[in-house]
Amino acid sequence: MGGRWNGWCWLRSALIRRVVRIGRRLGLNESTEVMVSEGKSDVNRRSFLGLGAGALAVAALANVGADGQSKETMQKGQQDHSASNPGPANKPLAGESPSSEVPPITDKGDVAPFWYSFDLSHRRTQEGGWTRQVTQRDLPISTDLAGVNMRLTAGSYRELHWHTANEWAYMIYGKARVTVLNPDGTIFIDDVEKGDLWFFPAGFPHSIQGIGEDGCEFLLVFDEGLFSEYQTFLISDWVAHTPASVLAKNFKLPQSQLAGLPEDELYIFPGKVPGSLEQDREAVGGKAVESPVSYTFRMLKMPATKETSGGSARIVDSRNFPASKTIAAALVTVKPGALRELHWHPNASEWQYYLSGSGRMTVFASSGKARTMNFTANDVGFVPAVAGHYIENTGDSDLVFLEVFKTSHYEDFSLNNWIRRVPPEMATAHLNLSESELKGIPSEKLVVIAE
Repeated sequence: MGGRWNGWCWLRSALIRRVVRIGRRLGLNESTEVMVSEGKSDVNRRSFLGLGAGALAVAALANVGADGQSKETMQKGQQDHSASNPGPANKPLAGESPSSEVPPITDKGDVAPFWYSFDLSHRRTQEGGWTRQVTQRDLPISTDLAGVNMRLTAGSYRELHWHTANEWAYMIYGKARVTVLNPDGTIFIDDVEKGDLWFFPAGFPHSIQGIGEDGCEFLLVFDEGLFSEYQTFLISDWVAHTPASVLAKNFKLPQSQLAGLPEDELYIFPGKVPGSLEQDREAVGGKAVESPVSYTFRMLKMPATKETSGGSARIVDSRNFPASKTIAAALVTVKPGALRELHWHPNASEWQYYLSGSGRMTVFASSGKARTMNFTANDVGFVPAVAGHYIENTGDSDLVFLEVFKTSHYEDFSLNNWIRRVPPEMATAHLNLSESELKGIPSEKLVVIAE
């Protein structure tokens, strides 16, 4: 055992000396102090302050301890005292993101927060349901997209209205009936349930009604970062602020019959569960007024776009859901211990909504900047366009989340795929991996990689 340990110490010291030699060739003059005593080996932190990328690549080889632990794992134990906080602390909140409390050693720089939770948002509750939102005001880094979480009880309405932004939705729970009117006067009416999507273009009037035994809950995503659910155009609000004489003239009804019109906005309000979908379609004119465009899509029922032993991804954009012209999305499932592989998106920022499970994500923001944060159900995450990132399942159940993008089509680049598509000599020169080691890296885009 003693000989094996001495051999390990010699190898580690040799690797560190190699780092020093590379550092000197890079013009670094500060010496590296190595201490080996009582079975522990460390490097003076100051000696690494000026190391360039080439030296750090070699230094990574020395980041494994004699017991096989990574330096990232060892760091937690080393920081237990330094990271202790004897002062006031919101322990439940701190426990939500352990990667912020004691970050991985690879985190560095001033990457803006990219986490928020709907559970921190004000919830507007009315008879018939509730709503809450996460916009750029809550998550300043999210300049392109905003999200709304809404619940409607059975029969209750999100009243007839329209928006300045395009509306994309994912059904989280239950069932709903949706309507949307086209400029040519045709109408789309459909029922949606868990895992279904809809897309309503900006300015198109629409409604949502909870149906079934317990109504519904859904996520709305709007392609304006500063969008506010409280600033929509409501039919009740409009008639309440239009002179009665004008309404009578417009509706071709006597003013006496308009006395019961709303005097304020309704927003969410109770109603009766409607009859069948076919009855509603026939009641408004049937096939003669039926929309030629479908504004709903069965995302959860579609075959997985990509599936591996580590999980799956279902990708929906304008190519398979033509109505969704400005928002693309993926529903991703990552099994315990698996990884949404290192990747980036070239054409849009990524807005995330976590449906179940727990995980962590590191965002690499270039120039040596990286930050890691943790996510659980009902959390929102954000990744700036072209920033490298991964999502790792850190729990013991499936991690399920939505990736949403302000774009007509979904695109991503896989780090593994890139490494394997350049000539082996090129990859070896950059990563110090042998050709045989490179062949162990997956050559195809897997999306989700098993543990």
